[in-house]
Parts: sequence; C-alpha cells; structure tokens
Amino acid sequence: MACSSDNGIVDSTNPDTSITTVLTLGGSKNESGQSVVKTTDGGYAILGFSQSADGDITDKLNESYDFWVLKYSATHSLQWSKTYGGSGDDRGEKIIQTQDGGFVILGYSDSADGDLTDNAGAQDYWLAKLDSNGNLLWQKSFGYLGADRGKSVLETTDGGYFLTGILDVTASGGAGNTRDASSRHAGGDYWALKLDSQGTIDWSKYYGGSFTDTPFDAIETADSGYIIVGSSDSDDVDIANNIGDYDFWVVKISNSGAIIWEKNFGGTQIDEARGIINSADGNFLIIGDTRSNDIQVSNNLGAADLWLIKISSEGNLLWEKTYGGSNFDVGRSISKGNKNTFILSGSSRSANGNLNSNKGQNDAWFLKIDANGTVIKQKSVGGSAIDYCYNAIELNDDTIIAVGESSSSDGDILENKGFSDLLIIKTK
Repeated sequence: MACSSDNGIVDSTNPDTSITTVLTLGGSKNESGQSVVKTTDGGYAILGFSQSADGDITDKLNESYDFWVLKYSATHSLQWSKTYGGSGDDRGEKIIQTQDGGFVILGYSDSADGDLTDNAGAQDYWLAKLDSNGNLLWQKSFGYLGADRGKSVLETTDGGYFLTGILDVTASGGAGNTRDASSRHAGGDYWALKLDSQGTIDWSKYYGGSFTDTPFDAIETADSGYIIVGSSDSDDVDIANNIGDYDFWVVKISNSGAIIWEKNFGGTQIDEARGIINSADGNFLIIGDTRSNDIQVSNNLGAADLWLIKISSEGNLLWEKTYGGSNFDVGRSISKGNKNTFILSGSSRSANGNLNSNKGQNDAWFLKIDANGTVIKQKSVGGSAIDYCYNAIELNDDTIIAVGESSSSDGDILENKGFSDLLIIKTK
C-alpha cells in the first residue's frame, strides 16, 4: 500500500495494476479520445474527434475534424459509433449522459454547415443533444468573432445545462455578459453560460483579468451555485491574489452568475487546474499539475507533478499532494470511483517515484486513490512515441476505462492506424 507523508509527497510502493485491454481506433489521419462517461446501462460512452474518413470511421466523407462518439455496452461491445460536425474544424471536449438517457456533447467548431447552422467567428462553443442511440436532436452554437472554445458541460438540477470554456473577450468587444460588465477585460476569460433544457441562454457571464484565464471544468454545488476551475496569470479585475506565473484559479458563483468568492492556489511557477469533483464530505478535490516547489506546493518531485488539492466549500485549502517522478508528469481529470475512491488521469515521462516504468516520450497514466489521497493502484501505458490519457472512469464492476490518444505502435500499444489514434485502456 501507499502512504501519504505529512509534507505532501505521496510515498508509494508503486502499486501497479495489470492491463486488460489496450485498443487503438482511427484511420489514416488523426483521432483522439477526450472524455468518457459511465452510462446507466453499465456501459460507457466516449467523445473525441476524428480527422480520418477511413479505417474505423465509416460515416465521414472528408478529412476535416469532426466530433466522434462511441457507445459501448457493459461487456465492452461497440453498440454504435457516429461523427458530428460540418466541413470545418470541429472537436469534441466533453460528454455527459442526461436524465432522459441521451447525451449532451460539447466542444468547439468553425463550421456553419453539415450538422451546424451558424458560426459567429473563428471558433464557437458547439453543443449538441443526442438521444440514447446517438441521433442528433438539436444543436446550438455560442460565440463571437474570436476563438471561443467550450470545455465543460453539466446538467443542472433544474433540468438545464451549465457550460464553461474560453471567451476571446478582446475579439468579442466585451460582449458575453447578459448584463453590462463593470470592467472591460482583455484576452481570454472564463465564460459561463446557463441554458434551459432546450439550449436557450438564461444568462451568460465572463470572469478573469487582463491576461490569460483558461477554464477547464466546473461543478454544481449544493446551494445551486457553481465552482469553475482552470488557470490564470492575471492579477486584476476579478482576480485579487495571483501567486506565481499561472495559478489554479477557482471561482465560486451563485445560480445567477455573481461571484461569491475566488481563490488562487499554487507557487511561484506554472500551476494549472484541470478538473474538480465533490469529495462526498461537503468539500472538493481539484486536479491539475504544478511546476512550483514553494508557497502552497510543499514538494515537487520533478520538472512537473500531478497536483491534487482539497478545498472546503468556502475555498480554504485543506490539504495538497503531489504525484509523479523526476521528469514531467501532469494531471488531466478526476472522477468518482467505487467505495469512496477517485480515479485520476494524466500523462507521465517519469520512470520513478510513483511510476514503475516509462515506455517512451510520454505515457498515458491513471491512478486510483482513496479519500485521503493515498494511491491504491496506478498504471502507465505507452510505446516509444507520444501517448496521452485525458479522462478515466471506473465502471460498476471496478473496471477502469481510460481514454486518450496514441502515436505509438510498440510497447503496450500493438497498432497505430494513422498519425494519432483514439486510445482506450481497460483494466481491472
């Protein structure tokens, strides 16, 4: 078993977990898996994007990027696979299953044809509602003249949706707030949109400062508000306490979008938050990565570490832990596992510390931890090229499903079909 020291390092005996299956899917171009969700039938659904019009992609006629959704049963049989988009660059970021058994998918697009009806600028948020068989029910685009990218979506307790992502405030000319902004921002900001059940905007609001503020995930809180997490190097407007180059920036807002509190976490170097989950005790776990070794980061094991923090509902830091080795290791997502555990995903270049081996340039990496952050098991998977893990979940039978992308064709990766393939790892 692993044990956690008082100084924030996770001291692990590197508990490994055997690989059940490593699968690469794609065609002759580029594919990637970005998000995976456990479904109510015991199976799972994966969202990513595809450039290919051959190989495992059977419903595309061109080599532009499209959203790609794959639905698997509880026995890991592929039930359906479909692409969505237009003639431009359309890339999926997040999939959730909705209360009616269907799905909502979010990402960004510069298309205004095919499955899309309009585009306002360089890139827009693109949100699509699917039924349980992947049929497109409705779709909406949100954005202005610049590069506006949807990153996270959740279904709210009132049956609507909450979207977060990047707004290019400079290109929008300050547009993006349903009420006049008290201060004009610049660059990219956190952009939140609250929608009703049919995708109509209830309100929208952006948050940030004069520099670069990039959101990656959000969660609804017990009081019907929201917490948004990401990274920021601003120190003005909505941000009062920048610590280093980039910080974890965490914003709590009300159900109407008003800021309740905002907090920065990190050290003097680059620290970026990527995911948030309710820890089941009224607090929250936030995953990301850190290059710092000071201030709130008690130990750095290498060039960069996966960094996990626990905060209270008021945004106070309760504890923090680093995971990784002597090289470059990052965190990308956190999800709830079974029996009060959590599944972390990321990638690693290390072969020591919490890691047993490294197969090449970059390996996909995932961990299972208990409620105190102690490592229960972990696995890195890869070949001699670049392999990433972006999201991981645990099914009801304790199988971990991790998704990402791979450019390898050796080591743990038996086949590469194009430049990069969608990667699925199944282990128990």
